[in-house]
Amino acid sequence: MAVKKRKADWHWSQDVHRHFREIGIRQVAYVPDSGTARLIDLCSADRTMRSVVLTTEEEGVAQMAGAWLGGQRGVFLTQSGGVGNCINMLSIISECRIPLLAIVSMRGQWGETIPWQVPMGQGTEAALEAGGVLVQHVDEAEQVPATVEAAAKLAFDANRAVAVIVSQRISGTGGQG
Repeated sequence: MAVKKRKADWHWSQDVHRHFREIGIRQVAYVPDSGTARLIDLCSADRTMRSVVLTTEEEGVAQMAGAWLGGQRGVFLTQSGGVGNCINMLSIISECRIPLLAIVSMRGQWGETIPWQVPMGQGTEAALEAGGVLVQHVDEAEQVPATVEAAAKLAFDANRAVAVIVSQRISGTGGQG
């Protein structure tokens, strides 16, 4: 996906959602999060996708495994603070070579004002890697769609767990709960 000049009202979630439709994403699992709120709204309004609100993040990893085993592609949306809840489930995904595409909105970074977001924000990448997840970082909004596209290809074509970490500079969630 080439980087193009964008309209003032453009948001990366529009291109990511469009790509989800192109590659046949049918399930979206998420815990509500302001960093991915626009993407969640787009997916929830899409009649070709089943969006499921989770009570805890590890349920999303399990749902993505079930989706794959049932013949569907899915995506798991989470905030960095929820990654720690997923460690055991991520290791199962990795060991069984079940593809997982995750988009992680970061907290505990740029401009954070809530102290309890910092520890897991600092440990997110290490936690993902400990669970066998390949990590792709994005620090510019214009690069999110292309990074998600590449991550989806790696996840679904190579049966790997891949997380796209969306920087707090992009999500702008510092101090917003």
